[in-house]
Amino acid sequence: MAKRETEAASTRGIGVPKFNQEMIAATIAALAAITLVWTFSQPEFPVPVLVAAGAVFTVSIVVVIRLMMDPDSVRALQSDAMLQLASSMIDAMGEGLTEEASQEICELLLPNTSAIAVALTDRDIVLGYAGYQEAHNPAGIPIRTSATHECIREGKTLVLLTPEEIGLPAPATTNRIKAAIVEPLFLGGRVEGTLKFYYRDAGKITETQRSIAHGFAQLLATQMAALEMETQRKLATSMELKMLQTQINPHFLFNTINTIASFIRTDPMKARTLLREFAVFYRRTLEDSTERISLARELDQVQRYFNFELARFGDARLGFEVDASPALLDMMVPPFLVQPLVENAIKHAMPTEGKLVITVKTEADGDDVVIVVEDNGVGMSEETCANITQVESSTGLGIAVKNVHDRMIGFFGPDAQMVYTSELGVGTQVTLRCPGCAKASASAALQDTVAGEPEKGPFEEVARNDATVAELAELVAQVSE
Repeated sequence: MAKRETEAASTRGIGVPKFNQEMIAATIAALAAITLVWTFSQPEFPVPVLVAAGAVFTVSIVVVIRLMMDPDSVRALQSDAMLQLASSMIDAMGEGLTEEASQEICELLLPNTSAIAVALTDRDIVLGYAGYQEAHNPAGIPIRTSATHECIREGKTLVLLTPEEIGLPAPATTNRIKAAIVEPLFLGGRVEGTLKFYYRDAGKITETQRSIAHGFAQLLATQMAALEMETQRKLATSMELKMLQTQINPHFLFNTINTIASFIRTDPMKARTLLREFAVFYRRTLEDSTERISLARELDQVQRYFNFELARFGDARLGFEVDASPALLDMMVPPFLVQPLVENAIKHAMPTEGKLVITVKTEADGDDVVIVVEDNGVGMSEETCANITQVESSTGLGIAVKNVHDRMIGFFGPDAQMVYTSELGVGTQVTLRCPGCAKASASAALQDTVAGEPEKGPFEEVARNDATVAELAELVAQVSE
């Protein structure tokens, strides 16, 4: 097979690499030059040899020059250099667009352009800067040029041919930067930063420089998107494990089983109802770990969870209300979006006396859907509320809240919001804003259902529940003995 491929390549005229052709032509030119020198050194040099050696030398030099100046060769060398540079940039972004990675990328780009300085920013600060006045532009300082703010705001490439257009803080007379290209870095349709090239004069900004700036901005944006997808994948994996650990942890399992066991003697029908509901809850928790579900299904699962806690604490201590717009129940949401917030309220907001009432509201606000989970519990201080999304939160809320926030961003985009407001002794309100979800049609939910697992018939559903009930009943019997 390898022999046939070599023969085929030779028939297409690419059997001899260009590098070898250059070497052969250069060797012949060198031999011809030696012959010419030897001929001239003879007392009576032979004219035919001199003419032949001169002709061979001339032809060989022409061949070498032509091979070296061949457009394909030049493009190949340029492409190889750009690919190596791109590879180095991707390697530098292994941990994301950090300040260290941004500085390394700027230092890699600077010698490969006509710019006298290269800078990388996010939406607020300089991440990296290399070149002219580097010492005056350390990482972490706020963005100072008006053009950068305009690029972030408008999301357009800016080619600036005067210092006034750039909006430099220093006077134009004392600054060597006279022109610039500012490229936006898009992530999910939103500008998350800029890549900037500064030039000594406007004449340096050629079409080649514009192409280089745009190409590397595209490369950085693509790599940022890839890293974001990898982060979301890791988050989804960790969330799956976290959800199973949180929702089916030993404390919740045995608290629920103990509650059911206590009703076996006092209220057998209620015990049976709770046991069947727990079977459905347990199964749906496993089924809903990785896919989107309807808001109706999420609220249904929240209600089941609350019923177990209600059976445990009693209706004198707990209350639950749902006010959901029927038009929004088909909206697709990530599973365990509301339940962790209700669970946190029961765990951390329960007053020592009185009744904790938790309310879940959903409504459309323009094109957005707003989900509000509020309680009348003990509330939180301003400091605790401000640090609620920190994993290391001393209240124990951090992991669950951060996971809900991060999955909101992952599912609904960077404009999704989760806002905590709380007051000690009054209660807490969590507002989830899902941008653009009010425009989603019911047909999308219908298609999602059709594409997924078919709905089970009533008899199949009951049989499946009863099988799980039988397994759980054994646990209950063991606990109640």
